[in-house]
Amino acid sequence: MENTITINVEDRDGSTQEVLVPTDINLSLMEILKASEYDILATCGGMALCATCHVEVLSGGENLPAPEDQELDMLDTLPDSDDNSRLACQLRLTDEDNGLSIKIKGSLQ
Repeated sequence: MENTITINVEDRDGSTQEVLVPTDINLSLMEILKASEYDILATCGGMALCATCHVEVLSGGENLPAPEDQELDMLDTLPDSDDNSRLACQLRLTDEDNGLSIKIKGSLQ
């Protein structure tokens, strides 16, 4: 389908699933994961203030936009963040992100 990409999502339990993502409706990756019934708290509603949507980019991150200061500041507060960490609420996927692979890391509390 046009304007649809596939991403690979690894859940906290290690299970992996392909998720079809429409790229023409301007949803964040956090919203896509929630709509796909992944357990994402998103306490702050996508404002980069809680980090409960923390994901690790396993592959395909070269096409994502660079994180802004607010996202980097929040990631710095996490004990398990690294250079591949992102907040799903800050990512809007495009057609270039086809094949992106992520692992959900965010807290459930």
